[in-house]
Amino acid sequence: MAEVTDADFEAEVIGAELPVLVEFTADWCPPCRQMGPVLSAVASEEGERLKVVQLDVDTNPLTTNAYKVLSMPTFMVFRDGEPVKSMVGARPKRRLLEELADVI
Repeated sequence: MAEVTDADFEAEVIGAELPVLVEFTADWCPPCRQMGPVLSAVASEEGERLKVVQLDVDTNPLTTNAYKVLSMPTFMVFRDGEPVKSMVGARPKRRLLEELADVI
């Protein structure tokens, strides 16, 4: 799964043609680590309809603060450069896909 940074967020997420699911994550966050396999599965299953990326909040404070992310993991879906959905907390793959159904 791709990682994005403050430096390439504009190009990778805002400018993406597909909707993008961004996980705001941190190394010290157990629920974030728990979501790794779930997001990898979603990325491989939905890769033609959805781009999935991670952003480390500790090393990318500009983007984290710009979107007022306070809890990890926070998931945001961007479509056409705009955030269209936000979810906080770990969840099983089935539930994540259900919550994404209206935006992909």
